[in-house]
Amino acid sequence: MEFVIKISQFLLSLSLLIVLHELGHFIPAKLFKTRVEKFYLFFDVKYSLFKKKIGDTVYGIGWLPLGGYVKISGMIDESMDKEQMAQEPQPWEFRSKPSWQRLIIMLGGVTVNFILAFFIFIMMLFVWGTNYIEKDDVKYGFGISKTLEAYGFQQGDKIISVDGTDFEDLSISIDKYLMFRTVGNIKVEHPDGSIADIQLPEDIGSKLFEAGDLPALTPRYPYQVDSVIAGSLAENAGVKAGDKMIAINGKPVTFFSDFKYQLKNNTSQTLEVEFERGGLMETISIVPVENKGIGVLTTAADPDYIKFQKREYSLSESFSGGINKGYWEVKDYLSQFKYIFTKKGASQLGGFAAIYNMFPAQWNWQAFWYLTAFLSIMLGVLNLLPIPALDGGHVMFLLYEMVSGRKPSDKFMEYAQTAGFFILIALVLFANGNDVFKAIFD
Repeated sequence: MEFVIKISQFLLSLSLLIVLHELGHFIPAKLFKTRVEKFYLFFDVKYSLFKKKIGDTVYGIGWLPLGGYVKISGMIDESMDKEQMAQEPQPWEFRSKPSWQRLIIMLGGVTVNFILAFFIFIMMLFVWGTNYIEKDDVKYGFGISKTLEAYGFQQGDKIISVDGTDFEDLSISIDKYLMFRTVGNIKVEHPDGSIADIQLPEDIGSKLFEAGDLPALTPRYPYQVDSVIAGSLAENAGVKAGDKMIAINGKPVTFFSDFKYQLKNNTSQTLEVEFERGGLMETISIVPVENKGIGVLTTAADPDYIKFQKREYSLSESFSGGINKGYWEVKDYLSQFKYIFTKKGASQLGGFAAIYNMFPAQWNWQAFWYLTAFLSIMLGVLNLLPIPALDGGHVMFLLYEMVSGRKPSDKFMEYAQTAGFFILIALVLFANGNDVFKAIFD
């Protein structure tokens, strides 16, 4: 059932994004009296699930859910229709239109993507509002990564402000600020009640990323073992559901973040795990495997470890709030590229399986619309990359034509389109190959 719910959300979101993106090309093409031969949801390799011709356009649904397309007459695209391009240009063809019209047609898809994302954020604020927290709403404070400890953070710190602004965050993801935005100062309240202003370097995000120290701050909560994975290190060592972990190698693990911290930063060949069972203390030894857990699933012993407060928005407030939300989502997404173009970042690229796994196992409209907006931004940004075969590649050549007054030859465009196609295939194979590798070895 979980698979059905997740795949349904995935396909619905993907279909909506594809259809609206292609409409962004289709509508201006029609406005400029350019013939559109095909409008397809998904790819129709060899055959279609459905197709119907209306006027000059065949509308259809393909069987391969890896995207969609519109085929515009007189345009060198992935169809590589050389026969059509060898004939004399016709008034209804893309190549016969002024460069400014062609530019609008090519930018139509990504324009719709960004408009859609901003619209979704506006409506989400209007319908659901936002949840936020204040300092004392995180009952036990935050668990701190080892990298941040070096700058003065302490386990159990509560965040007061970030660069002088009170910290309120829907998802408690202070990591987003550290990774994608410029953060110079964080004011915290230590567990002893003292206040500290912690200065951070400009490259704190890179330091956390390279150290694999993410999440960097997580709300702390007391916990106990809910279940033990069959065949795991914990089961083989005798850990049972209901056990309460006390210490690992002599270091207290009162909170789940402490437990994760000790597992991640362990340098010993053996983990000496102390736990309480039925009022009695016991100790077991576990030989850990690098970068692997020990196989326990936990549950919070105090469900009130965090409290959310609600903020409602009027329609006018939703517009300003949604636009601000969209701006930061786009900016944060662009900031990710500095990590992607590293060896570690490239190894973490994901494909369709990674996107599928973003959707929750239970149907949740709020999560669905947020993910659809995020994916719309992702689709818009990626399509603007100056790679031939993407919208950004066509825009790049159109801008060259408009500035220089010279149009690239059809032969050059064919070669560029072929090269771009192979680049895209390589990227898709690499990203989805990462998904397969993680599924097998993680």
